[in-house]
Amino acid sequence: MTTVPVIALTGYLGAGKTTLLNHVLRQPDARVGVVINDFGELNVDAALVTGQVDEPASIAGGCICCLPDDGGLDEALAKLADPKLRLDAIIVEASGLADPVAVSRMIRFSGVERVRPGGVVDVIDTSAYFDTVDNGRTPPARYGAASLVVINKIDQVPEAERDAVVERICRRVRQRNPDVHIVSTVAGRIDPALLFDVAGRADENGQLSLRDLLVEADHAEHPHVHADSVTVTSDGCVDPDAVINLLEEPPAGVYRLKGTIAVQMRDRVRRYTVNVVGRSVHIATAPPSAPASNLVAIGTHVDVDATRERMAAALAPCDKPPATGLRRLQRYRRLSV
Repeated sequence: MTTVPVIALTGYLGAGKTTLLNHVLRQPDARVGVVINDFGELNVDAALVTGQVDEPASIAGGCICCLPDDGGLDEALAKLADPKLRLDAIIVEASGLADPVAVSRMIRFSGVERVRPGGVVDVIDTSAYFDTVDNGRTPPARYGAASLVVINKIDQVPEAERDAVVERICRRVRQRNPDVHIVSTVAGRIDPALLFDVAGRADENGQLSLRDLLVEADHAEHPHVHADSVTVTSDGCVDPDAVINLLEEPPAGVYRLKGTIAVQMRDRVRRYTVNVVGRSVHIATAPPSAPASNLVAIGTHVDVDATRERMAAALAPCDKPPATGLRRLQRYRRLSV
């Protein structure tokens, strides 16, 4: 069963959540569903939105759904997870007062079929950080739930002080969450590949669409955080123990891992899809027609050669996997339901 990643987008009011969201929605060919819980805060680029907001509406090829004040997250996710919509991702934009820990828990335990946790992205306003977010003796607890922290608006800090301020924020965040992935940006310009996959769809008429024009203008105006990608494939079956070791401890700089693995069971070969965001591992049964074992690592500042070496070792052929690996695989599969 194909699942759609649900990404929580959090951050204090004014940190740049909606700016980052607008940037991500310009990704060519992306179909993204958006859930908001405060319509008054929504300021999505009008050029990316058509239709009504109180019902699923076209938004850059995907959908947008408004979450009422009395809840309704499960209902919104179920609506957007409909296979007919063919969404690449669902982004839940939380209000500025929302607790990332609570939002993450709501998504993880929603009980909606065809969705899986896609990470918690917490956006920080660099210039106001120590006046608003972090002015206590210990770092905010919110970072314990984050998989990706975006240190935004770095251009609003004097250049001579910028590196020191960013490093100080990084130290505070890692005090609470040593494994969190951190990037620094201007105007929320991160590579959407860090967040979700895009099923490419060719432009039939060969002309630039409105979104393509927006993308070109966006790239011309601001620098971007670009993602690195490493792909490794293998014929035959693999040792799930080796693969899970990789999934639990990804190479340095890797934020997402995804792919399909083939495993030799007693009676037949079974295939599984694997998805990792930060330190969250999701494993599900794949259809028999799924491709041979393959993994893709996505992140920033990745040592490509070292990452490829570790991935290749994890996908080394293995026709008689140890029982420990099979048990770990099945445990993750059960937890991922």
